[in-house]
Amino acid sequence: MRPERLPRPLPATVAALCGVLAAAAAIGSGQLVAALVEPRSAPLLAVGNTAIDLTPEPVKQFAIRAFGESDKTALLAGMGVVLLVFAVLAGLVSRRGPRPGSVLVAAFGIVGLAAVLARPDVGVLGVLAPVVATAAGVWVFRWLHGAAADADAERDASGGARSGDEPGSDRETESGGERGPGRRRFLVSSVAVAAGAGVAGGLGSLTTGGRSGGSPAAQQAIGRALNAPPAQPVPAGADFRADGTPTFITPNRDFYRVDTALSVPSVDLDSWRLRVHGMVDRELDLGFADLARFPRVTRTITMTCVSNEVGGPYISTAEFTGVPIRDVLLAAGVRPGAEQVFSTSADGFTAGTPTDALLEAERGALLAFGMNGEPLPAQHGYPVRMVTPGLYGYVSATKWLTDLELTTFAKPAYWIERGWGQRGPIKLQSRIDRPSGFAKVPAGRNAVAGIAWAQTIGIDAVEVRVDGGPWLPAQLSTEVNDQTWRMWRADVDLAPGGHTVECRATDRNGQVQTPRRASVLPDGATGWHSVFCTAN
Repeated sequence: MRPERLPRPLPATVAALCGVLAAAAAIGSGQLVAALVEPRSAPLLAVGNTAIDLTPEPVKQFAIRAFGESDKTALLAGMGVVLLVFAVLAGLVSRRGPRPGSVLVAAFGIVGLAAVLARPDVGVLGVLAPVVATAAGVWVFRWLHGAAADADAERDASGGARSGDEPGSDRETESGGERGPGRRRFLVSSVAVAAGAGVAGGLGSLTTGGRSGGSPAAQQAIGRALNAPPAQPVPAGADFRADGTPTFITPNRDFYRVDTALSVPSVDLDSWRLRVHGMVDRELDLGFADLARFPRVTRTITMTCVSNEVGGPYISTAEFTGVPIRDVLLAAGVRPGAEQVFSTSADGFTAGTPTDALLEAERGALLAFGMNGEPLPAQHGYPVRMVTPGLYGYVSATKWLTDLELTTFAKPAYWIERGWGQRGPIKLQSRIDRPSGFAKVPAGRNAVAGIAWAQTIGIDAVEVRVDGGPWLPAQLSTEVNDQTWRMWRADVDLAPGGHTVECRATDRNGQVQTPRRASVLPDGATGWHSVFCTAN
């Protein structure tokens, strides 16, 4: 009795192509279904956001240092590489039959489903996207595998192909030199899957890609709300741009962005609501028109990220228009014992801001809907975000705001659960912007310039020194207010050769910036900034 012959394996490249196209079909269909039912349930997006949540803090900080504001792009690229490798593997292990690859595709779909179920910002309908994506991936894989197997059998029957030939190659069969129906079926199927996945993914991205807005009436409403009393004019001499400092006001396109959102939430102003509840006398449920009835103000505020290393770039200044948070909290009636305002974003991010800080009239925390005279850009929190002077953003600057709960510190927010400090006051810091690190400058007299900040206290002095020599006073720019950065400049003599330039600041309370180096975790970096340059 002759043993049963195993099916001849598909060529490796064909099997791998089946896996890649199945993965593309799964991603595209999942993206499209998510766009229709729940944008944040797109499997790739949910897996990425869950990966961000589960990533250890040292790894997150490395990503921010290494990739800056492109850390999300780097994560997506890494996920793409992993998915590609997985898809190729699923195809290669299925050269003799579709079952192993089908199991792997289904397993990957289950990972996406688990990620969606773990997201606090995704509703019940969100499970449809990963379920449909998994079904589409498995079905496409088996369909393409069957088409490839038929094409392979056709070549056997024609006698014009060898075991290494692939469907769709230019090798002609001996039976007539034309592609047979099996080969045409595989080619047409592959092209159809690729095109369909691209169209589905593209259509889905139109909705899940961070567009924000509303009806023309809603846009007019936010335009009217921006008509608030202007901020204090920025005086001449507020920066030393000619000497290398940033402009005093940061353009919206250049304002730093550090957050946990892998994809910018899409928020419709017509349906946006802000709930204020918890330890209050009166629960509030505000639409944008309700919020805009409160007195509106415009304030110039410098914001700083806790992830900013010494000398880092994550600090910017803008004129924010909005409603004082204090007014909204007083309208709700804050009960005794409410230690924090627990804020929630449209994407599920949470932050806990000390209630006493938000009730300080002189601090002037805002529910901001305008930035430099325009509606908040989508990436900066449209339609409404928190802006709290003097506190790092991780405890005070929730974007895409939807909920404010008055509660105690017993309820931990997103970053507090991950080991960061509870109150997050911004630390006294200064930075050298010119010369840049390892710059080559002319020997002799050189301008050194930079910024310093101590929000809600103010900067009183900045000093610089060269090669550990005596500290020299720097010239300060015209002060705008104690909630913003302050520019400085100094002239120093640099002999030919290498030099280390350092700076330190002193605030209005007389506190001198500490030289002690500390990392950003748990509540902000400290230390003097220094740069090395070479004079020629």
